Amino acid sequence: MREEFMLVVKKFGGSSVANKDRIFNVAQRCIEDYKAGNDVVVVLSAMGDTTDDLIGMAESINPNAKKRELDMLLTTGEQVSVSLMAMAMQALDVPAVSLNAFQVMMHSTSRYGNARFKRVDTERILHELDSRKIVIVTGFQGVNKYDDITTLGRGGSDTTAVALAAVLHADKCEIYTDVDGVYTADPRIVKNARKLEVVTYDEMLELASLGAKVLHNRSVEMAKKYNVELVVRSSLNRSEGTVVKEASHMEKMLVTGVAADKNTARISVIGVQDKPGIAFNIFDTLAKNNINVDIILQSVGREGTKDISFTVADNDLENAIKVLEANKDRLTIQQITWEEEVAKLSIVGAGMMSNPGVAAKMFESLYNSRININMISTSEIRITVLVDEKDIEQAMIAVHDGFAVND
Repeated sequence: MREEFMLVVKKFGGSSVANKDRIFNVAQRCIEDYKAGNDVVVVLSAMGDTTDDLIGMAESINPNAKKRELDMLLTTGEQVSVSLMAMAMQALDVPAVSLNAFQVMMHSTSRYGNARFKRVDTERILHELDSRKIVIVTGFQGVNKYDDITTLGRGGSDTTAVALAAVLHADKCEIYTDVDGVYTADPRIVKNARKLEVVTYDEMLELASLGAKVLHNRSVEMAKKYNVELVVRSSLNRSEGTVVKEASHMEKMLVTGVAADKNTARISVIGVQDKPGIAFNIFDTLAKNNINVDIILQSVGREGTKDISFTVADNDLENAIKVLEANKDRLTIQQITWEEEVAKLSIVGAGMMSNPGVAAKMFESLYNSRININMISTSEIRITVLVDEKDIEQAMIAVHDGFAVND
């Protein structure tokens, strides 16, 4: 009988299991924990570009396929990953079992393509762990009240791992990707970006929501809610990675990171009536159609009217325009314009709360690079600006250097 052991949840992204060699590499890393006496639960994404390939296949058959059928199709990618991983571990003489969302019973809401977990049953997983098996679970998917398979949105395997770590009271939750941690900026763009040793939940949530693709933002929300400490590390090397946890009492860096998001579009509604309730009606109408709005700017118009500009995700633009056009008279909109060639640039840092002049420094860095700002949004630990998409990489480098985030 094992006297001391941990329960470890390990999530691996698609690039980590993209081929036979990488599958066996992941299997070996999981087996190391298992042979140390620990209980191991593994969450996998689909192999490599499988999800994109399946989406392409679906679009070639029916560009307007129903989301229920898309979920049925896309979740096959994770089932391939987990079954092959179980086979690899068994080939290495280690007992393992693969389970999909229905076999675990990961209950979700019914919104196909972007479901959320309601609860996760643990009985099957605990039974398999008690039998000393490594349990390999499909990421990215749940089961709704109709017993239909749902998906959690791109990056949803991170959320699966955190949900399992929370309900199983895991000692560790490790998120393995093709990068070796969370950086102060995208190192492919900002060459002197530095890997962070520790980042807070709030900082990571802002970075994840603003274009840093290391973690799914909903996984960070869940980790914060259930106090699941995360470690982001590479499956391709043995570096320590970045710890994501609750804020410490140490003095914070002024700016923790710089993030960019090209997946954005700006919409302007021109000439709406300047009276109470109009802004509410506009954004309530968008919300009821599941369209999220980010930066909002209202300007004084003419003769009792005003103009309101806001940003939405690129993939929501078409639907947002349709909704606004359909409600144009009710919302008193005279004209709707939009622009897709824009991008968001953000700085994030808990230290910003107690340091004046951060916004001025950011704007100075952009001014010195002759980059124009279209819109501005702020929170306690974030400043976001909208710039032309063609300027986003130069803007990212300028702001990163301006704050010497790499020091």
